[in-house]
Amino acid sequence: MPPRNPRTPRPAGTGRSHEAPAHTLDSLDDDDYPAFTMGRAAAMLDTTPAFLRAIGDAGLITPLRSEGAHRRYSRYQLRIAARARELVDQGTPIEAACRIIVLEDQLEEALRMNEELRRGEEGAREATSDA
Repeated sequence: MPPRNPRTPRPAGTGRSHEAPAHTLDSLDDDDYPAFTMGRAAAMLDTTPAFLRAIGDAGLITPLRSEGAHRRYSRYQLRIAARARELVDQGTPIEAACRIIVLEDQLEEALRMNEELRRGEEGAREATSDA
């Protein structure tokens, strides 16, 4: 499985498709549920809607859309946007900040996969030594 980056949608049913999922009480705990309007998301991040549009235009995140086609953001997307804001506040151009975040995410996924493979190899060695 190739490394996932923040702009790659998760499989259907996880809240990262372009349509908002049906409302359920379980959605309240779902990190991918599009619970926040653009205005609320911008206020939570202490930024502007234009910043959220810019990172969307750069392909870092793809906001979900309500039935009325309004942008909606998940907690997961807000964390990504907060990281982008942090980099931009440090003087990094927005396009570079978006690329850095994608690379960080890919590195994290590759390290996770490497650890899984290492544990699998150790388990196989233990199984053959026990035989």
